[in-house]
Amino acid sequence: MMQRLTSSFGTNSKRMVCRQKKDRSGLCRTWICWLLLLCALPSLTGCQYLILAGYLIGGPPSIEPDFDRETGKSFTGKKEKVAVICYAPDKVKWDFDKIDRELAFYIAHRLKSHKVIVIDPDQVNAWVEANPDWDKPDELGEAAGADYVVYIELDEFSLYEENSSNLYRGRTKGIVSVYEMEDGAGEVIYERDLDSKYPIHAPVATSEKSFYDFKALYMSRLSEEIGRLFYEHFAGDDIPEGMLNE
Repeated sequence: MMQRLTSSFGTNSKRMVCRQKKDRSGLCRTWICWLLLLCALPSLTGCQYLILAGYLIGGPPSIEPDFDRETGKSFTGKKEKVAVICYAPDKVKWDFDKIDRELAFYIAHRLKSHKVIVIDPDQVNAWVEANPDWDKPDELGEAAGADYVVYIELDEFSLYEENSSNLYRGRTKGIVSVYEMEDGAGEVIYERDLDSKYPIHAPVATSEKSFYDFKALYMSRLSEEIGRLFYEHFAGDDIPEGMLNE
C-alpha cells in the first residue's frame, strides 16, 4: 500500500513539474512576443501595428483565396488535378527566352507545396515541345487529363528598374486565367489582371545582388503572388518587408 502511494505521489509530482514547465514555457513565449512588439513599435505604421498586435495576441487571420471566393470552388484539399501553363510573346522572350517555362515551373511547385495536386511541370514542358503551335490552354488540359488549367499570359516581364541598368526591380504584367475542363473542352471560370512589382518601396542596386540571385528571388515572389489567388494565406505575411523598407 505504501509503495503504491509513494509511486502515485512520484507520478503526480512529475506531472506537476511538467505542467509547471509548460506554464513557464508558455509564459516565456508570451513575454517574448510582447517584447518583440515593443521593440518593433518605433518602426511600425499604425496599420502595421494593428496587424502585428493582432498576430501576437490571437494569431494571424487567414485570407480566403480569391479564386475560392469568386467561383465557390477550390484547388486545395481536393482530388482535382491542376495543370499550369504560361505564354510569353516574342517581345518578352527576346530577353528571357525561357520565362514561360520557368514561371510555370515555379507556380506549379508553389501550388504543390500548398497541397494542390499539380501535373508534373516536366510533363507539361514535354507536351509544349511536342506541340509548339498550341493555341488554347484547354488543349493541354485535355492531353494531360487535368480538371483545371491555370493559364498565365504575360504581356511584360523585366528585372530592372525602368530606364536603368544599375537597379533591380522585378515587374510583370499579364492575365491569370483558370479553365475548367469538362468532356475535353475548357471554359474560363476565373480571370485576374496580373500587375506585379518587387521590391515595392525601393529598387535594389545591382552591386548588392547578382542577376541570377535577384531573378530567383523575384520568381519566388511572383509565384507566391500568383499562388495566393488559389490557397489560403495570412494577413501580415509581408510585415518583415514593410518594416525593412519604412
